[in-house]
Amino acid sequence: MSHNPAPTETRFRALRGHRVLTLEGRDATAFAQAQFMNDVALLAPGHWQWNGWLTPKGRVIALFALLKFDEQTLWLLLPDADPAELAVQLQRFVFRSKVKIAVGDTWHVDAALQASQWASGAHFVGDAAAGIELDMSAEGGSRSLRIGLIDAGADAEATAGFEEAGFEEAGFEEAWAAEDLHHGLPRLPASQSGLWTPQQLSLEWLHAYSIKKGCYPGQEIVARTHFLGQAKRGAALLEADTPVALGAEVRDPSRVLGSVVSVARAGATWRLLAVLPLEREGVLTLGDGIPARERPLAGGLQR
Repeated sequence: MSHNPAPTETRFRALRGHRVLTLEGRDATAFAQAQFMNDVALLAPGHWQWNGWLTPKGRVIALFALLKFDEQTLWLLLPDADPAELAVQLQRFVFRSKVKIAVGDTWHVDAALQASQWASGAHFVGDAAAGIELDMSAEGGSRSLRIGLIDAGADAEATAGFEEAGFEEAGFEEAWAAEDLHHGLPRLPASQSGLWTPQQLSLEWLHAYSIKKGCYPGQEIVARTHFLGQAKRGAALLEADTPVALGAEVRDPSRVLGSVVSVARAGATWRLLAVLPLEREGVLTLGDGIPARERPLAGGLQR
């Protein structure tokens, strides 16, 4: 069977907010290993992982899926960060490394609320010339992502499974984001970039960072927090019946506990990720007194 994705009955719809940044060259893996928070060296070709780039103070600048085609070809699939801006920032650290950082502006990203016919778990299928497919399925539902050449397809009406998932009142991209939040994947717009440590975002839930690999920006903060047991806050999944602003305060009856990091509409409700104390009690409210219901994170999106 060919390893290149071919047309199937699976119906995809565009995720225009998702974009691609490519790293190519002899030192691509070494550069990514030195800059990003997860262990790229241990990632096998043909597999992907959740990963991110941190400030020197250990705050998450960007969170992404890192795809490793081979030692010299890596892709960053960015759900939120601007690839052109990130490329400029990363370029400052290339020095003499043999790596080319480029915005993948010839690629578009589509998604479907159906399982991939080829990819499974962390193993993706395809190549850097023809396009690829990723398995995004997890507890509670099947999903897949496809990266293809812009002139290779159009924005299909991928409604298969859309209404059944309870998202008929929301746009597809927001519905996709709501499922990301349900599984503990923060969506970080520009206003939330550079504010939170991996532990505060509970990114251990997604196996998105390493405490065993060598140095990278922010590694000292991440390791110290882990080994000294200093993580006092983490991500909580909340639900509300009315819109909530990014950055809105989360309170219990007596004090402010934290703030909202990510928001997405899921049908008639809104899903939120908020950074809150790990030890808390009492009824939670949002902003100006909006009632909040805490929900458990769904599993299975770890890679």
